[in-house]
Amino acid sequence: MGKVIKTEDEGGDMKRLLLLAMLGVLVVVIACTNIQRTKDVPRVSKDELKAKLGSPDLVLLDVRSENDWGKSGDKIPGAARMDPGAVDTWSGTLPKDKEIVLYCA
Repeated sequence: MGKVIKTEDEGGDMKRLLLLAMLGVLVVVIACTNIQRTKDVPRVSKDELKAKLGSPDLVLLDVRSENDWGKSGDKIPGAARMDPGAVDTWSGTLPKDKEIVLYCA
């Protein structure tokens, strides 16, 4: 699906991607529940997200624009790219029994 992410020992790529993933939590809540107030958005720390990566109970979605996604060499392995302009189309198909995290840049 994309380039393999370097370890933290090799560079700061993982830290940057995890930060992006945390910011994506905000997008998840808005897309899935239409909450308009960000103060009610649950947050996940980079360490919490890092611990969950690879879990079968996590759905990780990259919601960057196609152009931004295509130009980037930084992608979290296992994340599926979803069109942010079509949230109404795909948000209803997400599993209700899994934790969903969206991230963007």
